[in-house]
Amino acid sequence: MFLDSLLARNPELADTAADLHRRGEIPPDTYVMDLDAIAQNAALLADAARRLDLSLWFVVKQFGRNPELIRAVARAIPRFAAIDPDEARTLHAAGARAGNLGHLVQVPHRALPELLALRPEAVTVFDLDNARAVSAAAQRLGLVQDVLVRLEGAPGSVYPGQEGGVPLSALDTFAEQAERLPGIRIAGVTAFPCVLSDAKTGLPEPTPTFDVALEAREALAARGHRDLKLSAPSATSVASLPLLARLGATHGEPGHALTGTTPLHAVDTGQPERPAYVYVSEVAHTLADGRPALFGGGFYPRAHITSALLPRTGQRLAVQDAPAENIDYYRLLAAPGSGRPVRAGDTALLAFRTQVFVTRSTVAVVAGLASGRPRLTGLYDAHGRAL
Repeated sequence: MFLDSLLARNPELADTAADLHRRGEIPPDTYVMDLDAIAQNAALLADAARRLDLSLWFVVKQFGRNPELIRAVARAIPRFAAIDPDEARTLHAAGARAGNLGHLVQVPHRALPELLALRPEAVTVFDLDNARAVSAAAQRLGLVQDVLVRLEGAPGSVYPGQEGGVPLSALDTFAEQAERLPGIRIAGVTAFPCVLSDAKTGLPEPTPTFDVALEAREALAARGHRDLKLSAPSATSVASLPLLARLGATHGEPGHALTGTTPLHAVDTGQPERPAYVYVSEVAHTLADGRPALFGGGFYPRAHITSALLPRTGQRLAVQDAPAENIDYYRLLAAPGSGRPVRAGDTALLAFRTQVFVTRSTVAVVAGLASGRPRLTGLYDAHGRAL
C-alpha cells in the first residue's frame, strides 16, 4: 500500500533496513522506524494544529508503544490518547502526559485509581456504570475528573469489536444522572470514526458519526454545559485538520499521520508527512510452483498489501491474499518470472497499513538517516520492551 510512497520519499529508510537485515542486525518480521521522520511529522502536525487553534492527543498503537518514538513525538505533541491501560502506563513511563483515557477501550474499574492519578485531561465513558465508577474513584483521590461522553456511532458505521456508547436518543437521560455524580464533570463528547478517507482519492471526509457528535454537543450545551470539547478521531493528519476546525472539533488524535501512512499518503506523495517505517521479512522457502514464502508475524489483516521488493534481485512481486482467520506463519508472493532466481534468506521489504501492537513483530528504531549517518538505536518488542 505504501511501498511506492516509501521508495519515492524515504528511500534511505528502505536501503538502511535492507542493509541491517543483510548484516544480521535485525531479524525477519521487523518494523524499521525512522525516528527523525516521525519527530518531523509530529512537529508538522503540531504546527498545523496550532495555527487552527486545535489540540492534539497522539496515538501510538500503530508503531508499537515504543519509548524512543513516544519521546520524539511528545516533544511536539505532549499529550496522548491511550487505547488501553497498558498503553497509558507505557506512555506515562516514557514521559508523555495523559490526554484522553478510555476512548477505544474503557478503563477497567480496578485500574481507575492508578490511571486517574496520572491526572488525565479527560476520561471517556461509554455508559452510566463507567461514569459512576470514574466519579467514585475520583472522589477517593479528592478529584473532580473531566469526562467525555462517548456517543454510539451512526447506524452502519461501527466496527465490530468497538460497539458501545450513549445513543443520541438517550443522551438527556444519561446527562441528567451523570450531572448528579460529584466526582466528574461532563467536559465534552467523542465518537469513532468521525473522519474516514475516501476509498478512491484518500481524501478525508466527515462521517455520519461526526454529525452525531456535533448534535450531542449542542444538546449538552443546551443543558448548560460550557466550553465543551469534541474529539473527532480517525484519519487525523495535516490534510484533515482544516476539516476538523471548520466543522467545530476541538481535538484530533493523530496516529498513522505520525508515520506518514494514512490512506491519503498512499495515493498522494505530496502530503507533508513522510513515510517513516518499512516492514522487513525474509524468504523462508520456495514452493514447488515457484512462489516464495516470507516469514510472517506482522501482517495486519486490514493492511491492503500489494507488493514486496526483493532488493538483491530488484524484483517487485505481488503479495498474495491470505485469510484473516489464519495465523500468518508465512505470506506467499507471486512466482517470479524470468530473471535472477529468488533464494531462501533473501531480504524482502514491504510497506503497508499496520497496528504493531497486535503483532508479534520486532521494532527497530533508526536515527541519522537525514544526515547520511544511519544508526540502529534499539530493538524492541511490539509492546515497547527493549530486547
